[in-house]
Amino acid sequence: MATLNLDLGSRSYPIYIDSGLIQNPHLFDKHIRGSRVCIVTNDVVAPLYLESIKSQLASYNIDEVILPDGEAEKSLANFERIMTHLLANEHGRDTSLIALGGGVIGDITGFAAACYQRGIDFIQIPTTVLSQVDSSVGGKTAVNHPLGKNMIGAFYQPKAVIIDIDTLKTLPVREFNAGIAEVIKYGILGDKAFFEWLETHIDDIKANDEETLTLMIQKCCQSKADIVASDETEAGVRALLNLGHTFGHAIEAEQGYGKWLHGEAVSAGMVLAAKLAVEMDLIEVSDLCRIENLLKAFDLPIAAPENMGFNEFMKHMKRDKKNIAGQLRFIIPIAIGKSEIRSDVTQETLQQIL
Repeated sequence: MATLNLDLGSRSYPIYIDSGLIQNPHLFDKHIRGSRVCIVTNDVVAPLYLESIKSQLASYNIDEVILPDGEAEKSLANFERIMTHLLANEHGRDTSLIALGGGVIGDITGFAAACYQRGIDFIQIPTTVLSQVDSSVGGKTAVNHPLGKNMIGAFYQPKAVIIDIDTLKTLPVREFNAGIAEVIKYGILGDKAFFEWLETHIDDIKANDEETLTLMIQKCCQSKADIVASDETEAGVRALLNLGHTFGHAIEAEQGYGKWLHGEAVSAGMVLAAKLAVEMDLIEVSDLCRIENLLKAFDLPIAAPENMGFNEFMKHMKRDKKNIAGQLRFIIPIAIGKSEIRSDVTQETLQQIL
């Protein structure tokens, strides 16, 4: 079992990566301090893994909240549904929440944990590529609003992240590939060697080779843990993890949450960011082509929706969380393996690429 540590002083926590981890009750016992547990999951993951998790927690008083599946369900209404369940069942501050599912479940459960009685413990059990390599690590929790993605939330760290790569065996191919967009992101923004490793391991990744997936997930989690440890609340370098997200979140909001998977929108967004870099003479066209080719290898989109142009993007990007004093800021690659936060992108350049 690979064990990483996200170093945040008294709020540090482990990230466990291996196969078969949801069958290990000792991992849960190490991070649950009370006698009550509430599992939050969705109606796709629950039939696959809920009973298995509950069997490992037989010594606890357990109940569950099962939400509908999908990005559209990361809503204030479902946040309230979790709160109502916790209150109606008289959960206290010693309750631990368990987020069993992908990024939507992890985000909304973490936000509920941050808010219920001003903060209770929670554990992440991510079951998708996207959540295993990105959203389960780092303590960003949120729900969506029709006017903006992840605009209502909190920075709130879990007690542990338990990544069982066996859960990827039941993941649909489209969801798997969408998660790989976030994997590729790490290579583009800060690790050229990892980007090149991905280029040479496409077939192994697509074949769900256990050793390859473990190494891939471990590398992504370590990269994110290092960045979060140095900038927990995104005051500086952590913003680099939003490569492709300024454009991607605009696509999700404009198209309707769930029409494009998050990773698909980020994929198109990273290409747009790379096109900005080409227009600004920061990278060569050959680098853009390598980025596009790696994304295409996993059947990911490299172009924005046809019904979105400059005006459609701008109305959403004006609400982006990275903006300061109304100034748009973008994460732009200046080489494969290096990115910068830039606020000098002109509207003319944006119009050119959009």
